[in-house]
Amino acid sequence: MVPNTSILQLFSPHVTIRRRTSTAANSVTFAVSSTATQIGGFLSKKPYTPPSWASDLSLVPSHNFTLGQFPTPIHKWNLPNLPKDTEVWIKRDDLAGMELSGNKVRKLEFLMADAVAQGADCVITVGGIQSNHCRATAVAAKYVNLDCYVILVTSKALTDLLKKRLLEGGRKPYVISGGGSNSLGNWGYIEAVREIEQQIKLSGNVQFDDIIVACGSGGTVAGLALGSHLSTLKTKVHGFSVCYNPGYFYDNVQGLIDGLQSGLNSHDIVWIEDAKGLGYAMNTAEELKFVKDIAAATGIVLDPVYSGKAAYRMLKDMANNPTKWEGRKVLFVHTGGLLGLYDKVDQLSSLAGSWRRMDLQELIHTKKALVRCSA
Repeated sequence: MVPNTSILQLFSPHVTIRRRTSTAANSVTFAVSSTATQIGGFLSKKPYTPPSWASDLSLVPSHNFTLGQFPTPIHKWNLPNLPKDTEVWIKRDDLAGMELSGNKVRKLEFLMADAVAQGADCVITVGGIQSNHCRATAVAAKYVNLDCYVILVTSKALTDLLKKRLLEGGRKPYVISGGGSNSLGNWGYIEAVREIEQQIKLSGNVQFDDIIVACGSGGTVAGLALGSHLSTLKTKVHGFSVCYNPGYFYDNVQGLIDGLQSGLNSHDIVWIEDAKGLGYAMNTAEELKFVKDIAAATGIVLDPVYSGKAAYRMLKDMANNPTKWEGRKVLFVHTGGLLGLYDKVDQLSSLAGSWRRMDLQELIHTKKALVRCSA
């Protein structure tokens, strides 16, 4: 008799336990699967075989590093005030590892393998002043024994100048575009689609109508949209732009998928919606209150730059257009980057209710006073 299969996802994102219950023998066996869980598997370089549905794309990577903790869990997200019969599930790429820098590690697994294969001894990348990508790249570079140079402003001129000087000094730099978003980096989220496919197959009873993700440099949404279109998912992918206008991202995604010679039109595989509000990394009081309220209500902490804005606009649209979402199963991809909250401490503190900050000296004096009182 074919055994029944269910999936128990643990809080630790790199451990998946498969519970197989045989109705004939009434026995239970467990198997833990993931390269990262094997001793010596983490940080290893391994040959890469693409999903069969992506094998006709160009720039198929030959290898990748195991730098993240995959698969990341998918679970029901109990958001308040959803439209009738709407379910929102969340994929926790905020738990992918790489020192709270979120999902950037998916692209870096392929980009770092390419840098090493090309004989690079250092990498150069660019990003904003609190760039999750730059932080993740610095960590990944050290993992694979490369030096890392970051330019905390997006400037091709500065990147070219730094590369020129490094070459003149006898170094072998490898340039990684902002956000790791280039055609090779796309494979990080093509591979994520295969991961989602496998998780759906193992669960057996969940199919998603929509995938929603924040859109900052374009690589994540491009990989998800291309993978969803080519794979068995066939899920509508929505990118919520947190910086530029939708037209920019349609062109950006087009360039990324053209680099893989997909032959597809970005307007046919992804729906870009504006969620930038005041602008990149800038928040209204209402957006920050939303981040606080969602954390208090559901236990999910969103960053204010990417996933916080995407979730805010998603729920706004659900409230304004409920019939559009009624009865749909939505997968929200939490891309992480929680260190973005540090820049918002002063703004968030006014929303947190009755609390105050106690400095170290005050804490010491208070402790001494309590000791005297108890004596």
